[in-house]
Amino acid sequence: MRTLARNQSGVAMTEFALTLPFLLGAGLMGLETANRALVQMQVSQLAVQIADNASRIGDTSVLEDRKIYEDDINDLFYGAHVQSTAGVDIFSHGRVILSSLEVVDGTDDQQYIHWQRCMGTKIHDSSYGDEGDGLSTTIAGMGPAGEEVIAFKDDAVMFVEVSYDYQPIVGEPFSFGSHEIHAIASFNVRDDRDLSGIFQRDPSAPDPVADCDNYTQSGYAVTG
Repeated sequence: MRTLARNQSGVAMTEFALTLPFLLGAGLMGLETANRALVQMQVSQLAVQIADNASRIGDTSVLEDRKIYEDDINDLFYGAHVQSTAGVDIFSHGRVILSSLEVVDGTDDQQYIHWQRCMGTKIHDSSYGDEGDGLSTTIAGMGPAGEEVIAFKDDAVMFVEVSYDYQPIVGEPFSFGSHEIHAIASFNVRDDRDLSGIFQRDPSAPDPVADCDNYTQSGYAVTG
């Protein structure tokens, strides 16, 4: 018994066994936090990419202002779908809302949302206004209160809002806080654009419209 009392060969193993749950928990929490930050960055970059591309799309013509078509919007969303990668899959777990912020015809600076296009299965309404807002009411622009962006006369701002449900890689209790990620971005249109609306290239065979009453994906499989 005296020999057993002096035996310390298992002390380190006992200490390791006692501290392992805390070390493992801290490591998993760190992994989840790093992944959350990475996904937040990807969602923010997607918002910027969509707004930037939306400001550039349309047919180029020296005879008339640039027109945009429904298939341009669909291609825009498909590009975001591919860029998001299978790890994020923006339209399976999120919602993208693209708005055209403009000035009401006949006024100098009355802001209104001319049109909106949406894609994604997440049930989420825009936090900054719906199509038609500003015609019969007054809106300051689009964006957080006190930080709204505005359009100038005969111009338009492409405003993008993304809402995404973060998918934890470990799960509770090692993920914390809200799993909802938000990102916004906006760009002025790059060239003179026909602001009368979004057109169909072939009205007899119209392209699908990314209507905000629908909660669907882009229709393409995400790979990679």
